[in-house]
Amino acid sequence: MLHALAAVAGVLLIAIALLDAFETIVLPRRITRQLRLVRIFYRFSWRPWKAMADHLPTDSRENFLGFFGPLSLILLLTMWAAFLIVGFALLGWGAGSALTASGNKAGFGSALYLSGETFFTLGLGDVRPDSSLSRAITVIEAGFGFGFLALVITYLPVLYQSFSRREVNVSLLDARAGSPPSAGEFLRRLAALPDIMETLNPLLQEWERWAGELLETHMSYPVLTLYRSQHERQSWLAALTCILDVAALVLAGDMKAARPRAALTFAMARHAAVDLSQVLPTTHEAWADRLPAADFQALTAAGRSLLTGLRQDELTELRRSYETHLQSLSRYLRMPLPPWLPAETPDAWESSP
Repeated sequence: MLHALAAVAGVLLIAIALLDAFETIVLPRRITRQLRLVRIFYRFSWRPWKAMADHLPTDSRENFLGFFGPLSLILLLTMWAAFLIVGFALLGWGAGSALTASGNKAGFGSALYLSGETFFTLGLGDVRPDSSLSRAITVIEAGFGFGFLALVITYLPVLYQSFSRREVNVSLLDARAGSPPSAGEFLRRLAALPDIMETLNPLLQEWERWAGELLETHMSYPVLTLYRSQHERQSWLAALTCILDVAALVLAGDMKAARPRAALTFAMARHAAVDLSQVLPTTHEAWADRLPAADFQALTAAGRSLLTGLRQDELTELRRSYETHLQSLSRYLRMPLPPWLPAETPDAWESSP
């Protein structure tokens, strides 16, 4: 009876690990099922990590949070491998597979050792299967182990290529909107250019594509949301917020030549904000106004040449449609949202040694 239960438990562990790895790495779509190994893993690892970061000094907190994304990926792959190794060991031992270790009959410890040796294709030969069933299980596990390692090798470059493409636009935004990026600073620098619309429309088109790539890659690989930028005052969430703020100002103002392009950019960026806030286990709270009346007056004064005819009520409605989702992402990821007004800090490129 014990051996039968062990075999069933082994099959379940193998199925859970393979299904979870397939859904996380291979299947490029959102999984709505709540009972997932990867979701449980991040729920019980990210929360204590954030709690520890909250007790650190401000200058050390961001570096500590930045370690979690890459480290969690390594731990997640290790967890999948451990599930498969233990699962095959339970399956072989529960099915009564005959093993020989240095000329003696072996127990579960030897079965676990053989499973790990087979999974990583070591082939030491100090523990060997003696029956047809044990040999078949060993061959099957060797195939799964080889396939799992190949999958990991192909998965990591795809992940880091997506991260690199994301960070290029985050860095480019530094010289155009400051650090952290703000809609007010972007408009101030834009107003100093001689060809405003010829600059704004291509930027809005580029941001639309960036938001689309952000949505596709971060929905497929949610672990990317935990990867933080190189500079403390920059993040993908701050960049997305700045893009939405600028697009909302264009839509609520009188820059008619840029409104069609701004509408497309706003729709794509809001889509990314809403969907990512639903994929991640965020908590939605009441809307907190990021632009009080005094700041609104200062914003219109700073960008008076571009914000003529700005309709405050329309801007407020646009902001309500995306700021709640951004604020929930900010709380979950511990990434601060940028201000509307320019921050009195130098750009990241100016503060580098």
